[in-house]
Amino acid sequence: MLELFEQYADTVYRVALSYLKSPQEAEDAVQTIFLKLLEGNMRVYAGKERAFLTKIAVNHCMNILHAAKTHETIPLDEAVLFSQPEDQEVFHAVMALPEKYRAVVCLHCLEGYSFRETAQILHIGISAVSMRLYRAKNMLKKQLGRDSL
Repeated sequence: MLELFEQYADTVYRVALSYLKSPQEAEDAVQTIFLKLLEGNMRVYAGKERAFLTKIAVNHCMNILHAAKTHETIPLDEAVLFSQPEDQEVFHAVMALPEKYRAVVCLHCLEGYSFRETAQILHIGISAVSMRLYRAKNMLKKQLGRDSL
């Protein structure tokens, strides 16, 4: 179990942060997910750990968001440090995207999931992943004032 935590905690954290937009809530989500895994009857198949934990993180975050529609989050500037100023600008632009676009960008572009894996995690079609990614990139280009991303 410790090996799973050490290997995938950062991935679960990034997924949770992309949904929850709060470093503290993302940390809580990571703890909750791994505690459920430790306590529960969930079975992780060898070779499928990353996809399984990502799917659990997405579902857990969706449950949190549905349960707390009026929850206020802290500004990310206070908690996240970036090595390059443009990294911070891009991160904030991604976080400002509507949830369905932000999720696709985070899973595909940041976490490196394929279109098929992203579609499976989000329970949507591959063509929907492609279209959302295309639209998200256009939104980011417009927001950031850049010709290419």
